Amino acid sequence: METKIYKIGSSVADNAFMKEAAAVIRDGGLVAFPTETVYGLGADAFNPDAARKIYAAKGRPSDNPLIVHIAEFKALESIAEVLPDYAGKLAEVFWPGPLTMIVKKNKNVPYETTGGLDTVAVRMPDHPVALQLIRESGRLIAAPSANTSGRPSPTLAEHVAEDLGGRIPVILDGGEVGIGIESTIIDLTEDVPMILRPGYITGQMLEEVIGIVKTDPGIISGDSFTKPKAPGMKYRHYAPRADLIIVDGERKAVVDKINEWTDDMQAKGKRVGIIGTDETAAYYRGNMILSMGTRDDEDVIARHLYRILREFDEERVDIIYSESFATPRIGQAIMNRLLKAAGHRIYVV
Repeated sequence: METKIYKIGSSVADNAFMKEAAAVIRDGGLVAFPTETVYGLGADAFNPDAARKIYAAKGRPSDNPLIVHIAEFKALESIAEVLPDYAGKLAEVFWPGPLTMIVKKNKNVPYETTGGLDTVAVRMPDHPVALQLIRESGRLIAAPSANTSGRPSPTLAEHVAEDLGGRIPVILDGGEVGIGIESTIIDLTEDVPMILRPGYITGQMLEEVIGIVKTDPGIISGDSFTKPKAPGMKYRHYAPRADLIIVDGERKAVVDKINEWTDDMQAKGKRVGIIGTDETAAYYRGNMILSMGTRDDEDVIARHLYRILREFDEERVDIIYSESFATPRIGQAIMNRLLKAAGHRIYVV
């Protein structure tokens, strides 16, 4: 299959490429498109065969639910069996934006889209290309991240092409995404709303709107073996090809431990990659040292994470050592992704 890549600028309303992509969605095909978080791989959310194509293209387990992307709040009303009281309040503050709500689905939503669950994950993306694709197609669009299952999520169209080129018909290239990590997921079917995946929208921000919010204890700990209720809860995600180990502790102790391990690995002929920060990068001595940015700018750290993991893949390093990033605001979201990428291998010094 030939994959067409179309660069989309700021004018999306009458764009011929957008119209072609929308036709692909209506015909049951797949389109990769940018959102404010990461690139998504989209298909008609109400078409079971189209949902199956997403799982096949990604190599994604079929019990890992997809997120339905909408462009208007009334679309949520059309797919929810019951609309929770909290949904309108959250949508008013955070939509369009990086927040996914889980609600009870109605019969319109096929189980192929929800991973066999009676709930459905829904969000309204904050990106002109994503919103126009939904409106132009006349469909609600189910979309996980547009990468091979388990690999780092794509923040550039080039990442999508690397993973899915030849597997999907169209990639809409909207440039680099703004946030760089996936949306926060909150389950509104619980008595007390529960965060199932941390993201740019924090628990504190949610509590300011709807009151008490719980956080699933599995967010930072190892994955559950139960059926996942939200994307990314069960399976290893975001992983580079090389082994990744996180080192946590006081700054100098972390640098010393990573350098000690690096010396040992290099003596064995291994290529070592190191993830540091602007404050520490100069103190490391690996084959490839990449900075996530300054620790004073969490947004930059989040935006760089997946790109850096993919750069190590390109350089074919054998092992990666990373500092821990328990930053004050979105550190939980950053560490959630990093721990999953490392298979929860973390060493405390």
